[in-house]
Amino acid sequence: MRKFTFVLLTSLVVAALLLTACGGAAPKKLKVAVVLDTGGENDKSFNEYTLKGAQEAATANNLDISYVVSASSSDYEKNIENFATEGANMIVTVGFLMGDATAKMAQKYPEIKFAIVDVSYFPGFGCDKSLTDCYTGDGPFKNITSLMFAEDQVGYLAGVLAGCMTKTGTIATVSGMEIPPVIKYVVGYQTGAKSVKPEVKALNIYVPDFNDPTTGKQAGQDFVNQGADVVFGVGGNTGNGGLLAAHEAGLMGIGVDVDQYFTYPEVASSLLTSAQKNMDVATNQAVTAFAKGQLQPGLQLATLNNGGIRLAPYHDWDSKIPQDCKDKIKAAEDGLKNGTLTTGYKP
Repeated sequence: MRKFTFVLLTSLVVAALLLTACGGAAPKKLKVAVVLDTGGENDKSFNEYTLKGAQEAATANNLDISYVVSASSSDYEKNIENFATEGANMIVTVGFLMGDATAKMAQKYPEIKFAIVDVSYFPGFGCDKSLTDCYTGDGPFKNITSLMFAEDQVGYLAGVLAGCMTKTGTIATVSGMEIPPVIKYVVGYQTGAKSVKPEVKALNIYVPDFNDPTTGKQAGQDFVNQGADVVFGVGGNTGNGGLLAAHEAGLMGIGVDVDQYFTYPEVASSLLTSAQKNMDVATNQAVTAFAKGQLQPGLQLATLNNGGIRLAPYHDWDSKIPQDCKDKIKAAEDGLKNGTLTTGYKP
């Protein structure tokens, strides 16, 4: 009788263990964390749209998600490390300024997946010059996915529109820091404008701060005084200052990154369009891929071909932009997609 009881109890214990292993206990949720740059989660730009995409993907894929807004650049590493030590399985970081901190923490925590918006690593920038690739082989970043955008392509389309719409023959860009994404916008814009009007004068300034609307507005006013009648704001709140200068002068502006007709209503009536980057889509796709175990290291480039970038609608200007200009933009888009046109940007 005792032997029978022992066998029965043993069987029950084994059955309980098997039940637990086969799903009796709820599986632990994967954790995604987002480290935002300064400017807040409602900046109507990089922070807001990156977070939006991550949150939507987390909800759809039953992931835990948390985020933090960095008070200053000195907080980047600390914020990333806090999430790492709290058990995050994936960490998303936002913007070029976080490149060094993300690289350092990714090497310190190789078991965590990282995705960074607007930063790509290459030999000599992020990894040793002797390597052929930072993400594969002997590269240190087998756990980083870089979410990149072909800003030069959508900048080119904006330039075609500016070149077609300018009456003075002078256009301008009020730009933020002189970093690759901003440079790509500027070069594409200038090349696109000159493809329509070779003699166009293209003015530009790089302001070493993305949050200086006062300097941006002064630069915009200077360009207006030099005859610019289309101003492309390429630099967060600094670029917004340039757009405001154009608006107050009764001239034309072009927004950047998101559809600024909705995010910057003070100048909406002056906006021809915006050179739009679908940051929420790119981040959503990365987090979704992570949830499915399919996130790959390396570059993921958003282009005209895959719909990751585009010109925003013309809104109030739709009836004021001649069909000939719209046709030129469509032809330019087709040429960029099939490779018969180039933007002039060289990495």
